[in-house]
Amino acid sequence: MKVVNDIANFSTTEKTFVTIGTFDGVHFGHQKILEKLVSEAKNAGKKSVLLTFFPHPRMVLQKDATIELINTIDERAKLLEKTGLDYLIIHPFSKKFSRTTALEFVRDILVNTFNISKLIIGYDHHFGKNREGNIEQLTEYSHLYDFTVEEIPAQDIDDVSVSSTKIRRALHAGNLKTANNYLGYNFLLNGKVVNGKKLGGKIGFPTANLDVKETYKLIPKTGVYVVKSTIDSKTIFGMMNIGNRPTVNGNHQTIEVHFFDFNDNLYDKNLTIELIYFLRDEHKFDSIDHLILQLKKDEETARVYIKNNCEL
Repeated sequence: MKVVNDIANFSTTEKTFVTIGTFDGVHFGHQKILEKLVSEAKNAGKKSVLLTFFPHPRMVLQKDATIELINTIDERAKLLEKTGLDYLIIHPFSKKFSRTTALEFVRDILVNTFNISKLIIGYDHHFGKNREGNIEQLTEYSHLYDFTVEEIPAQDIDDVSVSSTKIRRALHAGNLKTANNYLGYNFLLNGKVVNGKKLGGKIGFPTANLDVKETYKLIPKTGVYVVKSTIDSKTIFGMMNIGNRPTVNGNHQTIEVHFFDFNDNLYDKNLTIELIYFLRDEHKFDSIDHLILQLKKDEETARVYIKNNCEL
């Protein structure tokens, strides 16, 4: 899959099959649509193209809107690479771009830039300035510019929307099993390891403090999770706390990972953390000693879970 940032940087003489959307989560519902796009394009001897936008249009058009995405744009690109797509076009969404009319979008982008042969589009899809474009206009333009349009059934689009909603709700509730089942993979957090207060090391549980810089990334419910990461080509398991560290009077949320049987220096490294299992809610303990006792119990429980449920 070739990733192209900005429509202006893309050109092709080959005919393409195109779909458009956010595809946040790249979950089972999305995968079904993309499998259809990729297989139909291959069978027709054409290239498959997914056009997506970043920032998310709501982040630009509704400045006050709180938006939480399941994936960062980089995570989404890596997940989409597994689908067999030929091209992922990530176009910078702006207020200027939002004023593109439906005709300009079809003529200048789909036809003249993408050399489109077929458009696979979601039920009740609207596009262009003030969302003026719809399936009826697309059908008219398809006759004019010689491409076909296939509308994905309402049921399939509803399934995609419901799945995304259920994933977000499950993550907020700490129901990781449900979220991961809908995703078809373990929920991910990506970030750089930064300096913390080193309190974990003083009590026998050194942690890597993860800085997730993307403010739009959904952070799951506070609590303790069983996690894994690939470090220097090795799978390392551990446990992670998302929370405010109330026992030591913490005043802001941190994401801290304690890796099992691992002592290497991880400062400034970029890590991908896979969340496997939700262990417990965050609690305020009466003393540091009580916290240490609980952490030992957490590690014991986590190791048993890993032994019984994960490939070592």
